[in-house]
Amino acid sequence: MRYSKIPDEAVRRLPIYLRGLLICSEQGLQNVSSRKLSELLRISPPQIRKDLSYFGAFGTPGVGYNTTKLAKQIRGILRIDTTNKAALVGLGNLGSALLRYPGFSAYGLQISAVFDNDSVKIGKIAKKVKVEDVSNLSALTKRGITLAIIAVPADAAQEVADALVKAGIRGILNFAPFYLDVPKKVKVITIDIAMVLARLPYYLPAGA
Repeated sequence: MRYSKIPDEAVRRLPIYLRGLLICSEQGLQNVSSRKLSELLRISPPQIRKDLSYFGAFGTPGVGYNTTKLAKQIRGILRIDTTNKAALVGLGNLGSALLRYPGFSAYGLQISAVFDNDSVKIGKIAKKVKVEDVSNLSALTKRGITLAIIAVPADAAQEVADALVKAGIRGILNFAPFYLDVPKKVKVITIDIAMVLARLPYYLPAGA
């Protein structure tokens, strides 16, 4: 099912709600209220209810949401109810850390291809995945991979993005401090860690 005219912020919060539901499930809670989720996630109950209402009618008045059912419904909305394969380009310090990160599986994501331009790394096995030459990105077309993670220096990011788009990639998570120019059909989310960190001092008391 396709959803139109849904605010990006509402979509951005869906994985947060899923995380809260997973926590509730681990605590043995069969049902959870928007207030309980609010306490866990620091998002107001009205905001939670409003976000979910964009996608349908969920929950029962006086009872709340069935934890397992709502988690399944959110997975379906996000299309992570089946495993989504992703390619990682760049196996430096950041790329290696991303490859080792165990949290992707909880959201139906799997890094199943790794690419680098370092001849020392190419051909080796990293977390059960063989490192391939970045010049072979075109091979992704036939491997059912439509997502990619870019973890290369800024000066190489656009060239890599161009090759990924040509290979059929439709979604890119970009860690390079560079805004990519891609066709509108390709969704790009850029995370500049330094830029995000630079916001924190603003909130600190003067002289801290």
